[in-house]
Amino acid sequence: MTLANDYSLLSDAARSFASGRRELFIDGEWRAPRAGRYRPVIDPSHGGAIAEVAEADAADVDDAVRAARRAFETGPWPAMRPHEREALMLRLAELIAAEAATIAQIETVNSGKLIQNTRLFDADFSVHTLRYMAGWATKLHGKTMELSVPYLPGARFSGFTRLQPLGVVAGIAPWNVPLCEAVWKLAPVLATGCTIVLKPAEQTPLTTLRLAELCAEAGIPAGVVNVVTGSGAVAGAALVEHPGVDKINFTGSTEVGRIIAGSAGPRLKKYNLELGGKSPVVIAADADLDAAIPGAAWAILGNHGQNCCAGSRLYVHRSIFDTVVEGVAEIAASLKIGPGLDPSTGLGPMVSHAHRDRVLGYVERGVADGGSLFFGGEAIDDPGAYLRPAIIVGARPTDAVVQEEIFGPVLVATPFDDMDDVMPQVNGTSFGLGASIWSRDFDLIEDFVDRVQAGTVWINNHNTLDLSLPFGGWKQSGVGHELGEEGLMSHLAIKAGVVRR
Repeated sequence: MTLANDYSLLSDAARSFASGRRELFIDGEWRAPRAGRYRPVIDPSHGGAIAEVAEADAADVDDAVRAARRAFETGPWPAMRPHEREALMLRLAELIAAEAATIAQIETVNSGKLIQNTRLFDADFSVHTLRYMAGWATKLHGKTMELSVPYLPGARFSGFTRLQPLGVVAGIAPWNVPLCEAVWKLAPVLATGCTIVLKPAEQTPLTTLRLAELCAEAGIPAGVVNVVTGSGAVAGAALVEHPGVDKINFTGSTEVGRIIAGSAGPRLKKYNLELGGKSPVVIAADADLDAAIPGAAWAILGNHGQNCCAGSRLYVHRSIFDTVVEGVAEIAASLKIGPGLDPSTGLGPMVSHAHRDRVLGYVERGVADGGSLFFGGEAIDDPGAYLRPAIIVGARPTDAVVQEEIFGPVLVATPFDDMDDVMPQVNGTSFGLGASIWSRDFDLIEDFVDRVQAGTVWINNHNTLDLSLPFGGWKQSGVGHELGEEGLMSHLAIKAGVVRR
């Protein structure tokens, strides 16, 4: 018996979509790849293929970008008024909501994520994202102002600004939150009047392809939304380098982000990069441990640790260190490991066997560097890509398990005596995406918020996101923001005007 998904739990629609062959979606049509190549889609719960998708090359990407450019410049899209774009976005949100259960099942089979999570976040939060951003479509405006122009004292001038869509956006989504990240990239594009070529991660393309179908069903004009599947090295690189792309919106590793920035810089393309993280979780001596212990556990165990904001570095006041670490280990030990479709599963597989082995390699390296394995950290004897979460204590601040993003359920726990001593360690990596503090001391919290180097700070919670707040990283964790007004405005160009009166 293996820990494989039970496909009898799938709806007929989910079973049908998560099998067979899927093509590229370009200019409102499904097209075979020009080179005729396809790649398998894997269910990580058993390691076998469930479907195959087109493998796009540079010629396919060129077709998609050209379609997006036509839709932006000459199609019906630029003539649409804001309330019409809003209505289409709301229609798309309703279509996703109507089949949220099916979409969640497809996502779970493809990614290995828990069905509860794919429903609440990938499906339902995508609906919320579209509804939130749709409201912005009718609320974008420039300004008018009286100008001084002091070097022309005999004339009077007024000024104005106008917001206009940037153009064609390349949206490159990661494999850990496939649909929701695709929608995070799509929604501001639709609200502002841009067009997009989406490239899902090669491991998890299925729900983005279903999203393309729903865009067409919602009535979004051909060419506004295009989806190309394939490898990052070929399709992703061609999309980033294409001269017809005006902005790149990428979520993924810092290593790839640097490559994208290096490509975009000489071409003076705008880009938004949401990259890696090594988020610290700090539990002060006065923390409410009934909240802090499960909070620290789920900061690293949520989505199987495959989370850019995962709380992978735990700093606990020495007086409560043993209690907290033992409590986190108890929670990890209590989780049932199994396939994502099983509602009783608490921890599913890694996205792939290759990624599981990479995570295990970090555990081995952490021990070899002098850390002690307090809990777990081994593969499970099963065809699926399963492993037990790991807790490592005694690691040095310079060790790889402390400094590098592992992107799996591996927690490094370290005691501290006072905040002044621990803050250099908290800020002592090249990352700065998120951080959390658990305390009841207002002054301590305020001091932590001021001193921590992170784009988002959570107080007595971890990794809570909302559409109203911008989301982005400091240091090597990224450039720019998604979500909120800031994420929307990054898709607009400002045009200034001067009127002589």
